[in-house]
Amino acid sequence: MSLLRFITCGSVDDGKSSLIGRLLYDSHTILADQLAAVRSDSARWGTTGAELDLALLVDGLQAEREQGITIDVAYRYFSTARRTFIVADTPGHAQYTRNMVTGASTADAAVILVDATRGMQVQTRRHAFIVSLIGIKHVVVAVNKMDLVDYRQDIFDRIRTECEQCLHRLGITDVRVVPISALKGDNVVTPSTAMPWYSGAPVLEILDTLDVSHDGALQDLRFPVQFVNRPHAGFRGYAGTIEAGHVRVGDAIMALPSRRMSHVKAIVTAHGEGQDAHAGDAVTITLDDEIDVSRGDVVVHCDRAPSMADRFDAHVIWMADAPLLVGKQYELKIGTRTVVATVEAIHARIDVNDLSTHPAEELALNEMAMCRLVLAEVVAFDTYDTCRAMGAFILIDRLHCGTVGAGMIRRPVTRVAAESSPDIVWHPTRVTRQQRANQKSQQPCVLWFTGLSASGKSTVANALEQALFLRGHHSYLLDADNVRHGLNRDLDFTDAGRVENIRRIGEVAKLFVDAGIIAITAFISPFRSDRRMVRDLVGDGAFVEIYMSTPLEVCETRDPKGLYVKARRGSVPHFTGVTSPYEAPEAPELTLDTSDTPLQECVDQIVHFLESTGRLKH
Repeated sequence: MSLLRFITCGSVDDGKSSLIGRLLYDSHTILADQLAAVRSDSARWGTTGAELDLALLVDGLQAEREQGITIDVAYRYFSTARRTFIVADTPGHAQYTRNMVTGASTADAAVILVDATRGMQVQTRRHAFIVSLIGIKHVVVAVNKMDLVDYRQDIFDRIRTECEQCLHRLGITDVRVVPISALKGDNVVTPSTAMPWYSGAPVLEILDTLDVSHDGALQDLRFPVQFVNRPHAGFRGYAGTIEAGHVRVGDAIMALPSRRMSHVKAIVTAHGEGQDAHAGDAVTITLDDEIDVSRGDVVVHCDRAPSMADRFDAHVIWMADAPLLVGKQYELKIGTRTVVATVEAIHARIDVNDLSTHPAEELALNEMAMCRLVLAEVVAFDTYDTCRAMGAFILIDRLHCGTVGAGMIRRPVTRVAAESSPDIVWHPTRVTRQQRANQKSQQPCVLWFTGLSASGKSTVANALEQALFLRGHHSYLLDADNVRHGLNRDLDFTDAGRVENIRRIGEVAKLFVDAGIIAITAFISPFRSDRRMVRDLVGDGAFVEIYMSTPLEVCETRDPKGLYVKARRGSVPHFTGVTSPYEAPEAPELTLDTSDTPLQECVDQIVHFLESTGRLKH
């Protein structure tokens, strides 16, 4: 029998606890003494009049019953003939957002409640965003209290359209919308006769048949060592839970971060020795060699290692009353490893109500942001989208040892190879960069066009290259689509893929600058940190950032490849401006808006800038 973990979430008073109570009641999983207690409590605390207040099955705290709200995360368990369920009822109030994040962190699916009398609320959108951030791929939208709107189909259709548009924009494509009445039991466990116009399945049937078998699809071994098991001098084993993949006796493995290698000698479980173990199994493994492996190390297969770095960019959700401060040291716990970490920068605070991003120097309680963290030691990790267990972390206050934040790693931050290995050195050539530049009557630089898709980057870059060519200057245009045909054909469009895409382009552009050539690049490059990385790589004086500030609505009307239409439908995930953020430059050298500036005028402005700064010579 399979297991499904799901959460209920949404705005306050949308009926989350009532829905769970109805699921438990109608699926006959309530014990007689529990039911008697609820009947008694309904008379004292109930909010449903003469009806049995099933929400009291979940709202266990006295404060919850007095206020009629959910504060803490309540877990309940029930089963059907097909599967077992663990459901987390999460609070709807904004001040308890951190509790909602806790409940969502291990969920496979989410049931988002929407009150039919009010429609989507700000907190509904907040929870939808958190659901997408946590990586939940399956969402059931339960439009509750249909009995209060006379079971009207037009009201349901309006709310369904609004919910689907919101969730698809967030990149969630598996969305089921169901009209229900948790109080009356309509479409919760059994189909409703009050809404013959709805032909879909009730909530429980949808949850019963959700296929989540491929969600945690990482097949590579990830085995964080929890402790070294040494009951006597003749036995040395490494205990922990396999978070991803599988391991067999005889497998060649590598311990990270030391990168020492060995072979699996034995796999010990609670039932004795076995030949293999899989994700979710708690085991102790022994090795052929006495290599140094300690708590916090990660055992992997030699050819399937995760990232190794002492810095990364991550979404951070702040859970403490005292604000997150840039530069302050915290303890960071990832897997079984704890290291000292510092928030080096807050790239942008995210307004979860409209997904806009804003500059920030600190984070307050329940706020979220994309941050760069620097660690005191190198650690092994995956991006959160690749492996939850190896891509999630918590931040701990070093003074009172309380958890103050939670994070999801989105991309590693790559250092230049020459900085990380003393064996790699740059070999100077007899012909210098300046000699090459003088030969071409120009000062080489990188003209970095950045902006949304269809903002005019490639059009202006192509026209600029033609103008430079006619003037006798040497340049080369690195176009986004062109480089993905060869150099970057192995990269996808996830955040991590975009980071590596920009890093490689930066390295190529740096070589062009050394060759005395003006390198023109036309990439969306949505993240400020990535553009800053390239600026640092080529040198500040050789980097010219040109921001194509054409508004999103104008870009969408152009849409030459039809990508915006596909993104709005949810068929193109991670699309900048729609389902993935764009971080506008803070201080670009040039800003151009092709919605009101003709093409030739854009080119003339760039040429004039290059001439006035001495980069073009006659």
